[in-house]
Amino acid sequence: MPSDRQNLLIDADDTLWENNIYFERVIASFISFLNHHEFTPQQVREVLYDVERENIVTHGYGLASFARALVITFEKLSVEPVTPALHATIEELARTIAEHPMEIIAGVEPTLEYLQARHRMIVVTKGNSTEQSGKFARSGLARYFEDIEIVSEKDAPTYRGVIAKYALDPKITWMIGNSPRSDINPSLAAGINAVFVPHANTWALEHESLDAAPVGQTLLSVDSFEALRLHF
Repeated sequence: MPSDRQNLLIDADDTLWENNIYFERVIASFISFLNHHEFTPQQVREVLYDVERENIVTHGYGLASFARALVITFEKLSVEPVTPALHATIEELARTIAEHPMEIIAGVEPTLEYLQARHRMIVVTKGNSTEQSGKFARSGLARYFEDIEIVSEKDAPTYRGVIAKYALDPKITWMIGNSPRSDINPSLAAGINAVFVPHANTWALEHESLDAAPVGQTLLSVDSFEALRLHF
């Protein structure tokens, strides 16, 4: 694997720090609160996922969008009207996510320190700009990166835009992350290399089969973030 200086674009949520586990806990509490007598917990989740897909198109990512999706799901499934009190309770469930301290994934910081001396590193994350920049600042990891790009969506045009902005050579540029849908497949489509770092709790809406790397590009799969040291 490459020994010369490379450009490493690195995802944030569930790659550098824990994120989706907090949403999963809120969803479990929401399902318990809803206490639906006909839908199974998984069926409630499927309704929520459908609502989230629609909601993201209009409202993007972030806690406010997630809270809105919970309220809409409750309205769809509850036999009782959503009173202001119920609305406030549901939104409060979502707000608890913001109260969690940053939990850096094991092995991330020493690996970043190792990589920083060898390669150019930029965080590429999607979501609400205020929320993502806040998490980045609180993480204590900013010193390892040249910059952070917060985008509304991760697709091939977005990656091409990042490549152009930083004048990156695609042949020595890699996107590293846990999401096939947002990190791996679109970056390969944009003409760069990719490293898949799986996470056991990757958001369901980020699941997708991994594309094969086009000719002349490379797709690596590693067991953990620490394993990047074996390749870079």
